[in-house]
Amino acid sequence: MAVDFGCGDTGDWEGRWNHVKKFLERSGPFIHPAFEPSNESLQFLLETCKILVVGAGGLGCELLKNLALSGFRQIHVIDMDTIDVSNLNRQFLFRPKDVGRPKAEVAAEFINTRIPDCCVTPHFNKIQDKDESFYREFHLIVCGLDSIIARRWLNGMLMSLLNYEDGELQQSTVIPFIDGGTEGFKGNARVILPGMTACVECTLELYPPQINFPMCTIASMPRLPEHCIEYVRILQWPKEQPFGEGVELDGDDPEHIQWIYKESLERASQFNIRGITYRLTQGVVKRIIPAVASTNAVIAAACATEVFKIASSCYMPLNNYLVFNDVDGLYTYTFEAERKDKCPACSQLPQNIEFPSSAKLQEVLDYLTNDISLQMKSPAITATQDGKNKTLYLQTVASIEERTRPNLCKTLQELGLVDGQELAVADITTPQTVLFKLHFTTNCTDTGDAMKD
Repeated sequence: MAVDFGCGDTGDWEGRWNHVKKFLERSGPFIHPAFEPSNESLQFLLETCKILVVGAGGLGCELLKNLALSGFRQIHVIDMDTIDVSNLNRQFLFRPKDVGRPKAEVAAEFINTRIPDCCVTPHFNKIQDKDESFYREFHLIVCGLDSIIARRWLNGMLMSLLNYEDGELQQSTVIPFIDGGTEGFKGNARVILPGMTACVECTLELYPPQINFPMCTIASMPRLPEHCIEYVRILQWPKEQPFGEGVELDGDDPEHIQWIYKESLERASQFNIRGITYRLTQGVVKRIIPAVASTNAVIAAACATEVFKIASSCYMPLNNYLVFNDVDGLYTYTFEAERKDKCPACSQLPQNIEFPSSAKLQEVLDYLTNDISLQMKSPAITATQDGKNKTLYLQTVASIEERTRPNLCKTLQELGLVDGQELAVADITTPQTVLFKLHFTTNCTDTGDAMKD
């Protein structure tokens, strides 16, 4: 049964879009060189331009409101979360009666009811649930996520949509990606033209590195409360499936967090570790960061402005990174983030890594997760041997993780790997497999010299 989210057609009234026409129907000193004032740009925004808003949280609510009031009518929003009481202080499209409902659906209903002619289509899904054909539908994508992993996955998806002919990028396959992020009183907005400007992976060093713990430590020698929580999250949850087969851990579900908390307490007691609390458990599982409504409003306004500029071509877009900080006073700064020649996402080149043949697979895994330019979360490593793919390590499936865990203590030589070996690495940070070419070093005795070109 189809759900009607209230997309109606009541017609425009006189003067409704005068504020937008001032930018689109007259010239000025800051216009784009190719811009010609006309009524056609407004009609494109009103009738044709299709926008995807990723995330319906603090940034997403602001973005939906800004875009709808700027003349965009064909808007889609995707979010996998449901509304929690704690969201109501800053996610203003939601009310107490909405607690427990999907954010995307409630946000769509609110905008469609409040703003005539606007049609917001919700998708209560993970971004990973949608395929290439879904993302190809949109003229622009604007992102208001609190997850670096999700940003990286979306960045990889847009890179996979690019077409090249004789080595030349076909610009018709480029979908502009506007990304916003906030943390407390700090925020940033950026414009990414896939294949043309610096992408998320090119500038991964700008994001705080995620905290990872060696799998051997988590499984065998926990020393910190976080080790116990990560053990339950990574290994025990998929093995025991406490809420049914195939049910994934939801950091917003109190029952899920409570189960992780109790099991973590039990494991901590086995190793005489103290400090496990419900709040710490939720923080580790959700990677919680603080949120401030005013920061969300500023960054969303910056992102919506860039969407408007790119969609209408009326002004030059941001080139290409904006920093905002109002911790002490008000500070903004823009700079051009540069593309990385050998970026794993947009360079189209295999990555070279160097290790001695005596290095253990655990050291390669640590490199993939800890290197500032890679920062993978749960890499699965596969090698091609004798024309067949051999899984060296995979931790997302409990049974395979248990079977391949002994490989972590073996040397690369013991695993049968050779100089020039191609390793395929899959990770939740990208929809594409990243290829690495392994080169053995002869003059180093430890992996401190391991490096990527």
